[in-house]
Amino acid sequence: MIELDGPRLGPADGGPAKALVVMLHGVGADGNDLIGLAPMWAPLLPGVAFVSPNAPEACDMAPYGYQWFSLQDRRPAAMLAGVQAAAPVLNAFLDRELERLGLGPDRLALVGFSQGTMTALYTAPRRPVAIAGVLGYSGALIGADALTAEATAKPPVMLVHGTADPIVPFSAMTAAEQSLRSAGIPVESHARPGLAHGIDEDGLRLGVGFLKRVLSV
Repeated sequence: MIELDGPRLGPADGGPAKALVVMLHGVGADGNDLIGLAPMWAPLLPGVAFVSPNAPEACDMAPYGYQWFSLQDRRPAAMLAGVQAAAPVLNAFLDRELERLGLGPDRLALVGFSQGTMTALYTAPRRPVAIAGVLGYSGALIGADALTAEATAKPPVMLVHGTADPIVPFSAMTAAEQSLRSAGIPVESHARPGLAHGIDEDGLRLGVGFLKRVLSV
């Protein structure tokens, strides 16, 4: 199995990590894409370490970057097979990082963007023990039909999505929220009026507030 790795930022206070935020980038990007948020968030999240691993596959739709799974075939069954293959790779990385830092799963939060959100929303509820939370920007929920039956953990989720997103439609947030709630997973969602496929200042502010809450820092 491929071992993930990517750029890191240690706690702003210089001490040992009391919690970990793992940031999952979108298709065609790499770990550097989201780790840029860490220096903005770190002063507001004392004791929190950050890592943004490169996804396991080279992007098959661009000459650079990585992907969690292929989006060449966007039929639901193909996307489900893709995220099912990515989940064990991500889980192995998460377990390794927690062990390295001497932290329990309750000290871990996932932050995803686009395909990273899809991967986080699939993986986190199927882990044996709940992590602290999932913050998902501009994403969607894959495997919704089986979620209630397969959810072994129910971490709190925050979804943030632009109403003018041309890549992952805004309606994906409402659909994800309904399915997560039906599976008993606590979820809050925030629409960003007029925002395309991206993260704005209000989204960053909402996100760091969520991370402070679920990580109790």
